[in-house]
Amino acid sequence: MTDINPEDAKLVTLARSVRARNGAPEGAAVRDLDGRTYNASTVALPSLKLTALQAAVAAAVSSGAEGLEAAVVVTDAGTLDEISVKAVRDLTANGPVFRATQDGEIAEVI
Repeated sequence: MTDINPEDAKLVTLARSVRARNGAPEGAAVRDLDGRTYNASTVALPSLKLTALQAAVAAAVSSGAEGLEAAVVVTDAGTLDEISVKAVRDLTANGPVFRATQDGEIAEVI
């Protein structure tokens, strides 16, 4: 893993775990302003579709989070989709959004 702080490394681990556990295309984890973490995988139902990052942000908001410190998405995609990043930006103007590979390497920081 690229040299990132231990709290962000924890997010990578959580995102990798939820992705593997659910066999999903993506896994994501976010940390709120109180240090609580939330993770989620891609939601692909006939009536509801969310990226992993949107689902993790939704979990945080539905648990009362008022802001985010950082977010991680584990994906094979070459870039993060704009709508997922916007969901994070609704809760933090400049907190890092990391894109990591399935082996936990940081590929991009937004």
